[in-house]
Amino acid sequence: MSDDELLLDALDARTGLVCFVGAGGKKTTLYRLAGAHPGRVGMTATVHIPFFPREWDAARVIASDDEILPAVRSKLAHHDKVAFAHPSNKRGRFAGLAPSLVGRIQAEVDFDLILVKADGARSRWIKAPNSVEPQIPKDARVVIPVISARAIGEVLTDRIAHRLDRIESVCGVAPGQTITPGQVARLLSHEQGALSGIGDARVIPLINMVDDEQCRTLAAETARQALAQCDRFDRVVLASMRRSQPLIEIVER
Repeated sequence: MSDDELLLDALDARTGLVCFVGAGGKKTTLYRLAGAHPGRVGMTATVHIPFFPREWDAARVIASDDEILPAVRSKLAHHDKVAFAHPSNKRGRFAGLAPSLVGRIQAEVDFDLILVKADGARSRWIKAPNSVEPQIPKDARVVIPVISARAIGEVLTDRIAHRLDRIESVCGVAPGQTITPGQVARLLSHEQGALSGIGDARVIPLINMVDDEQCRTLAAETARQALAQCDRFDRVVLASMRRSQPLIEIVER
């Protein structure tokens, strides 16, 4: 089994709707998993998303509500990978689909897997959701909260974090203070943090950007504390999505 296939299994990303929330590598992870999957894969978002990269080998459908479902079905007849979204007047971005429309496409189009970006983070390393996030389809099978290992041990500022007020409220760390493994563990295990809006989906947190031994030590300690704080998930995946061997460690209960 290839390294990328091991990652697919670690994140339980073989079938159904798999949604990504949080910060620190959602899009990189989506594209990595989509490229690794041997079957028919859709990739979309329920929020704004930057233009799909040209180097990603996939058909593209950018269409309105009424047009998108038949257009996606038509593309899938000739391509194994299809990226789809709505047009947007925001520069450099597409608009996301309503969660209910993603669910309808999943039910009516013969994808093996649909990967969904379900919130935004403005390219930061850590975030906590506000009251209208995330936008997760009710039929999501797996939700993967993402955080960057680089945030652990850093000072909390808007350079690395999105929604500082929500992070402070959930984690108890104020701007200007150093972010500890325990505080990130609280974010991952809190109903108003990474567990917000997930419904009955399986949860598998992903700590990304584990690029050196110091990051690995801090990420593993964060994972152990998160597992001890709640029973909503039974593993935390440590990875570095830009490496040829992305899967670093699976920390289990």
